[in-house]
This record gives sequence, structure tokens and C-alpha cells, in this order.
Amino acid sequence: MAKLNKTKFALLGILNHMSGSGYDIKKFCDNSIGHFWNENYGHIYPVLQRLDEEGLITKQAQQNDSKPTKNIYSITEQGKEELDNWLVLPVDKEPIRSELLLKIFLSKDIPTKSTIEKVEEIKKNSEATLNQYKSIQDLFNSGKIKVDKKTLILWSSTINYGKQSEIAKIKWCEDTLKQLEEIKDL
Repeated sequence: MAKLNKTKFALLGILNHMSGSGYDIKKFCDNSIGHFWNENYGHIYPVLQRLDEEGLITKQAQQNDSKPTKNIYSITEQGKEELDNWLVLPVDKEPIRSELLLKIFLSKDIPTKSTIEKVEEIKKNSEATLNQYKSIQDLFNSGKIKVDKKTLILWSSTINYGKQSEIAKIKWCEDTLKQLEEIKDL
């Protein structure tokens, strides 16, 4: 089976929530799904063009007074149907690809201090990310986000996944640092 372009479905999903320009879509990605799904302009614009050609979205030029014309994209019924069909498919197994784990695994000839520094940095970053997730969850719980209950629960579950992942990563760092301390002079 041919590999599916998941950017296609990410964009359809975003356009199912809101219409917008490529810039608006990128901004939405960065402020929401960017915690677990990265999209960049180099992917967004070519995929938007293909989605338009396939009839899955529409493009409407919007003229602003002194600014250049911008295209506003919206999902079509055909696009919504394709999105819904993809959403009910089983999730592909995600391959693990961690530069940190690769470097640790291969570091037998490197001073342990270097590995300790890497793990400490990961721990520090994970603690900061965990605090970001907690702030987002607080925002969801505040009632300031105006979406229906189902959407709020779905969005909250993605934040909770991120929080739990960071908690696990922090615990792993703490355990690994203890082990590395035993060999730091070797």
C-alpha cells in the first residue's frame, strides 16, 4: 500500500475547524498541533495546491486595501468526506527515531560527563515543556476557549498525552542520571 501523505489530512483537519490562508494554517499549527505534529510552509503550500486541484478544498482570493491578495482556503464536502474516511482508519505504527538514544547507545568511547550533560539538558527541556502543557491545560479549564465539549475533550487529551510523555521523560532522565553517576569516572 502506498504511503499516505499525512500533511494532506492535517491540513484538511485544520480547514475543517476554520478557513484561512496558508499563513493562518501555519499559525494554527504552531499554536495547537505543533506540540505533536510539525508542518512547515514548504509542505503546506504544495499540499494546499494539490488539495485544490483534487477538489478537496476551495481557494478564494481575498483583496486587502494595501496588502497583496491572499488566498483563503476552505474544506469542501468531498474534502470532509476524505478526512472522515482517514480519521477512522487504524493508526500507523510510529517508528522510534531518537538522536539522544542513538548517541547514548554509541557513546562507549565518549566521556560519561558528555552524556550526563545531554540527559540534564533533555530533563530541563522536558520540565519547561511540561510547564507549557500545564499552562495550556489551565487555559482549557478556564473556559476561555470557546469550543464544544467534545472538541475540548479531544484537544485536552492531546495535551494530557504531551504532559504524560514529559513526565515519563523526566523520570527516565532522573533514573538515567543516577545510573550514569555510577560510571562517571570510567
